[in-house]
Amino acid sequence: MHDYKKVLQLNHEGKSQRMIASLMKISRHTISDILKTSELLGITYETSTKMSNEEIYNFLYPDQVNDFTAYLPPDYKKIHEELLKPGVTLSLLWLEYQEEAKSLGKPFYHRSYFFEQYKKYVSKNNLTMHISHKPGDKMMVDWDGKTLEVKNRTTGEISPAYLFVATLPFSMKTYVRACPNMKEDEWIRCHIEAYKYFDGVTRLLIPDNLKTGVISHKKHDDPVLNKAYQEMAEYYDTVILPARVRKPRDKAAVEGSVGVITNYLFGRFRNRTFFSFEELNKAIEEKIEDFNNEPFQKREGSRSSIFEEEEKGYLKPLPLTPFEICTYPKAKVNIDYHVSIDKMNYSVPCAYVGQYVDAKVSDSMVTIFYKNIKIAEHKRLKGRKYQYSTNEDHLPEDHKMYKWNGERLRKWALSIGNGTYEVIDKLLKAHKAEEVAYRGCISLLKLADKYTGARVEKACKLALEHLSNPGYKNIKMILESGQDNKEEVKTSDSNNGAFIRGKEYYGTK
Repeated sequence: MHDYKKVLQLNHEGKSQRMIASLMKISRHTISDILKTSELLGITYETSTKMSNEEIYNFLYPDQVNDFTAYLPPDYKKIHEELLKPGVTLSLLWLEYQEEAKSLGKPFYHRSYFFEQYKKYVSKNNLTMHISHKPGDKMMVDWDGKTLEVKNRTTGEISPAYLFVATLPFSMKTYVRACPNMKEDEWIRCHIEAYKYFDGVTRLLIPDNLKTGVISHKKHDDPVLNKAYQEMAEYYDTVILPARVRKPRDKAAVEGSVGVITNYLFGRFRNRTFFSFEELNKAIEEKIEDFNNEPFQKREGSRSSIFEEEEKGYLKPLPLTPFEICTYPKAKVNIDYHVSIDKMNYSVPCAYVGQYVDAKVSDSMVTIFYKNIKIAEHKRLKGRKYQYSTNEDHLPEDHKMYKWNGERLRKWALSIGNGTYEVIDKLLKAHKAEEVAYRGCISLLKLADKYTGARVEKACKLALEHLSNPGYKNIKMILESGQDNKEEVKTSDSNNGAFIRGKEYYGTK
């Protein structure tokens, strides 16, 4: 047996292979083999000082050891299965194997040799080696940089179709959806459809650092996520882990898929015209199935087969119902105790007039918060614009008799005077939908709280004499200037008694 320990020592001292061969009376080929094998298996001079020469030989050439059966044989089938579990690494499994061997009083494979034998097992059994990515562990998402097109059949107008791509890096199975924009609601809807397509949810969700999902992601801070995006993740019991900035390897799987799928779809759609997003997405769905079923070139199986056989069982089950997309607009409480959201009006308690509030808007409900405290909730209004949803408990006592409709507003105006009634009536008739005028009417009528009903009535009559369609701003300007209390000033020439001041004075040009 050669003195392997001495060979490693001389190499450590910087002796050349030629010199070591001469000193040890061993061929240069053998010296080269010893050093290459020791480097491969991670045995250094420092490591060898704690080992006998026989132990070094056994580690370097375990297949040549006469008593090879004395080593605890690793169960590589079980090791491969354990590697598929979240948090399990080959290093961890080697440590567990080492501890098991020690407990049985048997020698064990060196770490590097353990790794090498595992690779051979994978190759021999035509298995997929999955060390970096666990099945069902991650879904990587991104927008494609290129766009397809949707053509309006009537006008011929071309609209860009943005492509959302989701990839499971273990199986590389991919989902694609075309969208009319890259806004928040489309971004989240794509995730919902992706989970539906995969029929399950991964442990982690890895997006690129897009503002639609990630507000900020500084190097040493936790990522700040969009509220709706975070709620979606919580609903599906997944954790959003944005790709690190300027770390392309974090998202290599999805970016690689983006490039491949882009070429795949663009090539097949180059001579096709799509007249709706529904038509385009149906075509994408068909091609994606073909794409995922295509055999890999450099390994066994396809994206779909690996997904079905090795990954699908590790996905978390879908919730019973899909996530309901919400938006979170901010709004100011208007003088009529309502907030305007998507051109619809929802009441809040009158004490919050003038305050800024937060709203949570789903497809079915509108919930309003002030400093994270819920102050109102309404069924979401749909259909024609400028509708009102009013909870009468939100109104002050002296205004509870007024529900926001034209009839009530006219009655309120008439209680002040005929001039006020005429102004309000004109305002309500000026729009196809009278609801558009409600806020202006209420603001005008409430001027009576500050200036008295008598002055408002006089200001309305004065405005009607000079303006065809006076509004809130006109009446307010007259009251603020006190013009309603001044005697009419007539010109000294033949102006037929008209005011010296023109329309500009009353807020109209």
